[in-house]
Amino acid sequence: MGLIFRQLFESVSSTYTYILADEETKEAVIIDPVMETAERDAQLVEELGLTLKYAVNTHVHADHVTGTGELKKRIGGCKSVISKAAGAKADMFLNNGDKVEFGKYHLEARSTPGHTNGCMTYVLNDKSRAFTGDALLIRGCGRTDFQQGSPLTLYESVHTQILSLPQDCLLYPAHDYKGRTVTSVGEELKFNPRLTKSKEEFANIMNNLNLNYPKQIDRAVPANMMCGVFETPSVSQ
Repeated sequence: MGLIFRQLFESVSSTYTYILADEETKEAVIIDPVMETAERDAQLVEELGLTLKYAVNTHVHADHVTGTGELKKRIGGCKSVISKAAGAKADMFLNNGDKVEFGKYHLEARSTPGHTNGCMTYVLNDKSRAFTGDALLIRGCGRTDFQQGSPLTLYESVHTQILSLPQDCLLYPAHDYKGRTVTSVGEELKFNPRLTKSKEEFANIMNNLNLNYPKQIDRAVPANMMCGVFETPSVSQ
């Protein structure tokens, strides 16, 4: 009896969602669900006979609405989880070093700010896999030009909390835009075109990306601060 692992994809925002479960106890967690694919994810949880304990977000996303709130509606007993530093609504708040337990496994929450203040990387207990959110992408990293972004903070976070893991540790990001699914610490230490540079060179690169804002930011951030639940606007008298 081992680990059940599924990597799922949402095509509009190029978001990866991950389901991890203990094959023996069937206790499960889901990382970075998307609202539009929550029904798909809930169906898979049911098909595999899992008990979804936690819906975990790596940070307050700006490019899609989290499926956390929708999964809570569909699956009784599921709790929403996010970093305390995110300042968002959730059932459970994490600080650096906290654990999210499911069966005989757990995810260690490592604070990796720089893309946002509340970014968390989740490391499986045997350090064989880590889920990096937007802090570290395959051959890249999250942008640092809004939502409390800081190139110097991100550089420090990634090098001390992610790239310090064993070189064969597999890294699973929140997004990929080129069809890649997984990388490793060793690969990124060799081939990441940004994070192999000095801290000063990295900051210069990040400060000159000139990217467009995410198309869904005005919709996504307010909803994600509320665990993916849209608040009904008040009617003025």
